[in-house]
Amino acid sequence: MSASVVRYLTGITTTGTPHLGNYVGAIRPAVQASRRAGTENFYFLADYHALIKCDEPARIQRSTLEIAACWVAAGLDPEQVFFYRQSDIPEITELTWLLTCVTGKGVLNRAHAYKAQVDKNTAAGVDVDAEVTMGLFMYPVLMAADILMFKAHKVPVGRDQVQHLEMARDMAQSYNHLYGEHLVLPEAQVDESVALLPGLDGRKMSKSYDNVIGLFAPREQVRKQIFSIVTDSRAPGEPKETEGSALFQIYQAFATPEETQKLRQQYAAGIAWSDAKQMLFDRIDAEIAPMRARYEHLVNHPEELERILQAGAAKARQRATPLMRELREAVGLRNLATLAGGAKKEKAKAALPSFKQYRESDGLFYFKFVDAQGRLLLQSSGFASPKEAGQCIAGLKAAQALPPGLPAATADGVDAGQVVAALRELAESGN
Repeated sequence: MSASVVRYLTGITTTGTPHLGNYVGAIRPAVQASRRAGTENFYFLADYHALIKCDEPARIQRSTLEIAACWVAAGLDPEQVFFYRQSDIPEITELTWLLTCVTGKGVLNRAHAYKAQVDKNTAAGVDVDAEVTMGLFMYPVLMAADILMFKAHKVPVGRDQVQHLEMARDMAQSYNHLYGEHLVLPEAQVDESVALLPGLDGRKMSKSYDNVIGLFAPREQVRKQIFSIVTDSRAPGEPKETEGSALFQIYQAFATPEETQKLRQQYAAGIAWSDAKQMLFDRIDAEIAPMRARYEHLVNHPEELERILQAGAAKARQRATPLMRELREAVGLRNLATLAGGAKKEKAKAALPSFKQYRESDGLFYFKFVDAQGRLLLQSSGFASPKEAGQCIAGLKAAQALPPGLPAATADGVDAGQVVAALRELAESGN
């Protein structure tokens, strides 16, 4: 695989049936992104995560079926991406445990979902940990394992999920610091342009508000839902405002700029609300109807989806199994028959210069560069983020020199020539 390939990863929790807001905000852009050149794309059904929120087995099974069918019907090509069910990859839960062993409880205490439940309990005057399962508490660790298992470079998330990506980076750094550079530090990709559709009542479209328009609901049901969108009392012929109009915003998410401008003009000319709703229904139906037949076929033939998911799991495990073998080896879960050879290998590995990344109590991120004997060669100043520290290390490795203005200083008794020699030794080793 070319080093220039960028890996993206997206998970979908299996606790509901996708609606139009899910399609516009997540499914459609992800399917489009899956076709970009120079990328590898991982899409998984997060059924282990669903267990945190739902204790209804039939609902989780049905949701897994419907979500998988939605993605395939919407154009996701399982042959071109990694499309799998989380619970079919046992290496993910094993990695979760390894990460648990390098993650401080204090890190997880700060997770938004856990803190929200504690705050809710405090306000209610009950035990702070009431209704807090270890699944809820450990959610960020499982999410980190999902990401780190496939060495994802970028993870498209909403702003509310950025904290989890930062935690995943911290966990990867902790593991790498103890056992060597095995895990890739992911980056959150927040797309501010992602459309958030309003629902039937003007609030954000959400099942919790009971204001959704079904994605692949029967055609007449979709029409009925669209015609129930709340509008004001302006009569036909009276000019209407596009600002704040849920109907207009939903139309805009499906229409071309030219079509959107035409509807804007019709608003100004006083289009009847019934006519505007019919236009919206026709525009949505034009895009969704061709997919609906495929969706209904898959839902009625679940064995086809099962074959797709099993094939996806086999493909994903071709990546997961070798990495897990490497991670087990790194922490000492090894075949005892290899003990003598392993000692020689560890000695040879130790006899190389190396970078060590870490975080100090001041909240800043640092790195140091040590030689084969562990002598300090270079000590960085603090960085605001691990990404900045990592970029500096990457620059040093690539340049094999000390660029002017580098935010690091050589240690006492060490000159620049010694640092450069160590960088070249590290480069020649292939690490």
